[in-house]
Amino acid sequence: MAGVFDVADPLPDQTLLVATAHGLFRLSPEGTLSPLSSQYIPEAGAEAYIALSSGLAVAGAGCSFPAGTAFLLRPGASPAVLALDLATGSISTLATIAGIDTLSGIAFDRHGRFGNRLLVIGPRSGATVVDAIDCRGGVATVTNSAPRMEGGMEVAPPSFGAYGGDLVVPDEVSGDIIAITPEGTTQVVARTGPPTGPDVGAESAGFVPPGFLGGGWAYLADRATPGPGHPGTDSMLRLSAIELRDQGVAEGDLLIAGEGGGATIAVHCGPDGSCSDARRIGSASGPAHVEGHLLLVADRPGVAARPLPEGRLGAAGRGGVFLFLPYAVGIVVLAGLYLLYRRRSPRPR
Repeated sequence: MAGVFDVADPLPDQTLLVATAHGLFRLSPEGTLSPLSSQYIPEAGAEAYIALSSGLAVAGAGCSFPAGTAFLLRPGASPAVLALDLATGSISTLATIAGIDTLSGIAFDRHGRFGNRLLVIGPRSGATVVDAIDCRGGVATVTNSAPRMEGGMEVAPPSFGAYGGDLVVPDEVSGDIIAITPEGTTQVVARTGPPTGPDVGAESAGFVPPGFLGGGWAYLADRATPGPGHPGTDSMLRLSAIELRDQGVAEGDLLIAGEGGGATIAVHCGPDGSCSDARRIGSASGPAHVEGHLLLVADRPGVAARPLPEGRLGAAGRGGVFLFLPYAVGIVVLAGLYLLYRRRSPRPR
């Protein structure tokens, strides 16, 4: 798989959607690759991460994300999110993203706290901007002051303790695993520990889904480049549910893989909100340079948790008078009505 850098949820025929430097491909369970669209090839060197449509409705926009559509990052000078119809191969622009230098992460909210929107991140002035996109291409900023982070990010399931429904993103430089709420506040969930640094530290995130420990596979793109001692053999890595279960991994746990070498750690968060220390559970069997999402697929998916209530996008960033503006308007209206009542009331003689 020359230039492979990401993998997305299975398609209806159980093939995986794979992103490479040469375009999108289907990967069968037997390991056979077939091209998906001749109309799409990412810019040279771009980490144009992908996400498969959730098919979920966005209440505030009055529409749903179309099934059978892949959403692709277009990093670079004119950042945008592209929509690729997998049936026809046609490409359109879902949204252009202003106020960022490039795009560096994409994930769907499938648990409701972000209103089922598509989430993207990108760097700006030393911080990270988090935007939420609806099915009509409307863009709402969640925060423009998140810490540095990029890579294969995911929204946490409701079972992930106090961070259920938050966007969870790794930072390869500090080793922090960061959670962002719909309101725009950020908090460190855990620290991965060494190794850390550009092209070395935490890169790929994924949550163990319901039913996974009964059988399934974890997938990770390995964009191995030529170097001392290895020729550079791009491939799709995988790890079985049995191997993860033997390492004490539970359904609902967060897995994080490091970019350089694929070192993988697990974090468990309980119902009381407490999270365990990051625990190393394995690494790639040879030289590896992993990219994109850490995808976990159950053979027989379990029952998904009930959706969480939608949060107030970006409310923390608005703060001050803007946070209380609705209440201030209400007070002004009531005061006006009272003065009007006093003016019209008969005065004693």
